[in-house]
Amino acid sequence: MTSPTDGGRFPWSFASLDGDDADFETAAAAILPVPYDGTVSYRGGARDGPQAIVEASRYLELYEPDLDLEPSQWGIATLPALEPDVSGPEANISRVEQAVGALADAGKLPVMLGGEHSLTLGAIRALAQRHSGLSVLQLDAHADMRDSYQGSPYSHACVMRRVREIVGDGNVVQAGVRSISSEEMEHIRDADITGVHLYTPGQYNDLPAIDELLAGLGETVYVTVDLDALDPSIMPAVGTPEPGGLSWQETLGILRAVAQRSRVIGFDVMELAPNEGPTHAAFTAARLTYKLIGYALAAR
Repeated sequence: MTSPTDGGRFPWSFASLDGDDADFETAAAAILPVPYDGTVSYRGGARDGPQAIVEASRYLELYEPDLDLEPSQWGIATLPALEPDVSGPEANISRVEQAVGALADAGKLPVMLGGEHSLTLGAIRALAQRHSGLSVLQLDAHADMRDSYQGSPYSHACVMRRVREIVGDGNVVQAGVRSISSEEMEHIRDADITGVHLYTPGQYNDLPAIDELLAGLGETVYVTVDLDALDPSIMPAVGTPEPGGLSWQETLGILRAVAQRSRVIGFDVMELAPNEGPTHAAFTAARLTYKLIGYALAAR
């Protein structure tokens, strides 16, 4: 399918791939757009994120200098959007679980584009059933560890509390967190939870080196990126921006390192709200997605 806005020059698919490069049967990675934002609490619009990321990706240069190759060479299929279920977050999480499970069974690297962060729970449910000892790396401005928020235990603000219940507290590393509630801090202290690395402005360089930061992760890892982990000067188009975030190079350094030391079996890029910022934010999200595909597949 082509877009009428560009005269049909580029296929409407991730990175504008077509032919064998985008064929699902042979592609190593599969893009799963999930346009749902039913529990967002400040600024909405994350439901528009997946389409904006795919659209921006159509204008990427495919060669990645830091890898000295084109990640597209392994094939990247773009799936139809997983349309939201209006009954609520739990139903959408279940739909993601089924879709990601099917991709994993087909031997694909699942790449979910959100959409709100609650959806990550579905992907991790699916992959934890297929990979014992699954670890999770979360890049995020927020801890997302409330037990319930606005009446729902499946809110985006609760996703990592639910994830820890599945994979265990010792198998989660949370980096970039700089906004956290007293309820979450009390839970972390009472349960003696490790792996939550709080970043306050100006403190990043005083925190553990990347190897130490990632030491708690096992051999197989799911990576979840809430784009508000990045500083708002780089990524303003998110629902709840927080000052003092990760730089572009810091983010890539962490993602490159986790792919080199562990097997990344799936990842997501969540919470882009394209109408809340300039168009470059979608392009940044697309480049981040493409680079992480490259890091994950090159390491294999």
